[in-house]
Amino acid sequence: MSDAHSSRRDDALALLARLEPDAPARVANNLDDFHAQATEILLGFAFADVVARDGIDLKTREMLTVAMLGAMGTAPGQLEFHLRAAMHTGVTREEIVEIVLQVAVYAGIPAAMNAMSAAKAAFRAQDAKR
Repeated sequence: MSDAHSSRRDDALALLARLEPDAPARVANNLDDFHAQATEILLGFAFADVVARDGIDLKTREMLTVAMLGAMGTAPGQLEFHLRAAMHTGVTREEIVEIVLQVAVYAGIPAAMNAMSAAKAAFRAQDAKR
């Protein structure tokens, strides 16, 4: 089996599909366009090796991911994706608001403002699918 089509890659893409059903093809195509093993290496580590672990449920992991990406303030595309993913795992809009407010306390108002913009975009995307 080639590295580009390993079970680790498949496991990572299956978990990604749980977060956002149309994401696996889009993300894999983007990463594969960069390098044949990028999907297996990057998503394999992130999703198959870490996110898939049993220690924390997927909803909680997404809440933590939103908080960390919001606090970083340097990954707006990933933040917006994980906001949508959080909602797919059952995180409510009210919980997202609370996460963004928590970001303001510990990472600052500018980071929270960026997270707020990403949250509003994720909310609009969710509304558009209804």
